Amino acid sequence: MSETADLLLGCTILLGASVQRMSGIGFALVAAPVLVLLLGPAQGVLLSNCAAGVISAIGLTEGWRRVRPTAMLPLVAAAACTVPVGSWVVTRLPEPVLLTGMGALVAASVLLVMGGTRVPALRGVRGAVAAGAASGFMNSSAGVGGPALSLYAVNADWTAQEFVPNAQFYGVVVNALSIAAKGVPHLTPVPWLLVGAGIAAGSVIGKALAQRVPEHRARQTVLLLSLAGGITTLAKGLWGL
Repeated sequence: MSETADLLLGCTILLGASVQRMSGIGFALVAAPVLVLLLGPAQGVLLSNCAAGVISAIGLTEGWRRVRPTAMLPLVAAAACTVPVGSWVVTRLPEPVLLTGMGALVAASVLLVMGGTRVPALRGVRGAVAAGAASGFMNSSAGVGGPALSLYAVNADWTAQEFVPNAQFYGVVVNALSIAAKGVPHLTPVPWLLVGAGIAAGSVIGKALAQRVPEHRARQTVLLLSLAGGITTLAKGLWGL
């Protein structure tokens, strides 16, 4: 990678970590499309999994007491079944097809979350299994498992206070599963240092912003950034087909 690409990578991680720490969600939605454009689908998604898992773990240190293990069990179990499928897909399909699919998934998921879509099937244990299965596949193949979890939370009427710690717990587990299935990204020391610095700085900045930015505005910012990234990735994929 060039110095410019390294710098863009570090800034992307910093931005993603900031919005995640600020709003409780959003790292992968904001960062994954850019990382895929910089590193390619396989390595970009894998780095997104690694960084998102670390950031979720940092957030979980403050909210682990509010995690609901019983509610999370069907989500995690279903995700564990579909992560290997997503891992297989990301290593088999041509890059333009992966970029197109990822961009479409991100854009469609963001629009559904922004619309607060109500889906009766996403309630109860069956809804948790469906959401977990979709999220596990999307996390492993595209690096963005959060929207399916968000849709489930909306339909299960979770409050923000319930959603954030449970989403962080889920993020730790599902990203660990994705890394176990695919390994770690092949990066040189400089990008790894920038990733670490971006996570650390972004966590500090995001925590400070969380005390100043209203929750609804932070969430709206995350979704708009995510939509822009998804559309850009979709456009590049379509251009390469």
